[in-house]
Amino acid sequence: MSKRSYMLFVLVLVFAFAAIPAFAGPAPSKTAANQSIDSRDADLSVVRDVAANEQVARVLAANGFSQEDVEKRLAQLSSNDLHQLAQNLDQLQPAGLTRQEWIWIGIGALAALILVIALTE
Repeated sequence: MSKRSYMLFVLVLVFAFAAIPAFAGPAPSKTAANQSIDSRDADLSVVRDVAANEQVARVLAANGFSQEDVEKRLAQLSSNDLHQLAQNLDQLQPAGLTRQEWIWIGIGALAALILVIALTE
């Protein structure tokens, strides 16, 4: 394989990886302003259940939030914000990158390494 065709291959590879879409997902719209009290209580119950989870409570405590602090802050949320939080709890991820993101970073690093090697020869 000649150096010119190798460089072309690496260039096509870099452009192919640049075309990969960003790691984003659709976000639901806000709820109506006339949310009922029962709905707010249901959302508050869902969020409290998650906040009471052992791992979540441990992380909150490590960041200086007691259970009472969490309860006070939840009570201060508007109905719309509380509903949005309750709806999006399944989308929350722990800090750090997901396995898929690390794979893409590794592929990008490998492509960059190949490009550097190709340009130095």
